[in-house]
Amino acid sequence: MADDPETSPIIGRNPVLETLERGDTGIEKVMLEQHAGGEIIAKIRARAEERGIPVQYVPEARLRHESQGAAHQGVVAQAAPIRYASLHDLLTQVAPTWDDVQSRQPLLLVIDRVTDTRNFGAILRSAVAAGVDGVIVPAREMAPLNAAALKASAGTATRIPIARASDLTQALTQLKERGYWVCGADGDAETSVWDVDWDRPVAVVLGSEGEGLAPDVAAACD
Repeated sequence: MADDPETSPIIGRNPVLETLERGDTGIEKVMLEQHAGGEIIAKIRARAEERGIPVQYVPEARLRHESQGAAHQGVVAQAAPIRYASLHDLLTQVAPTWDDVQSRQPLLLVIDRVTDTRNFGAILRSAVAAGVDGVIVPAREMAPLNAAALKASAGTATRIPIARASDLTQALTQLKERGYWVCGADGDAETSVWDVDWDRPVAVVLGSEGEGLAPDVAAACD
């Protein structure tokens, strides 16, 4: 079995490259054999970096294990059981125009660097219960959307669109341009959550377990 049973492998140079070039945001990680080189390897690394997907160089034995003995050609990618939406597709699905945003008043959740998969799943479960319309997470320093997260969400993660953004501060700027009010959760804030005016389009930003909101993310909030 693969080292991580909560993901499914994509094996071989061309299959991994083709998946990356389709813009498939379900890939969690790309593993390359140590000292691997060549044009296709360079393209795989470049496409992964463009999409904010981690690239690891590992021993051949690790790739052989992950590919369950199949011909891996020095490349194995791990794909999540649930596919992320693009940020554009999520926002279009929730409310495509400024007028739609104002009339529908969606509630979005933005998660900044939560690293524990079970915490991620529990947040998704709470989001679905609270009627959140969509979730946005960063491409880096974020817990994977794997089977452990799905289990912690009690299966509700499949009920809500989840997008992955390569730059969270830019994503928040895009939300504001679309008419959302961006509210960052901070334990030291003077305003209580109970005193906030929720009768408008809102994106709530939650920070990481240990550090809370990153400074640039906090500065991007309204």
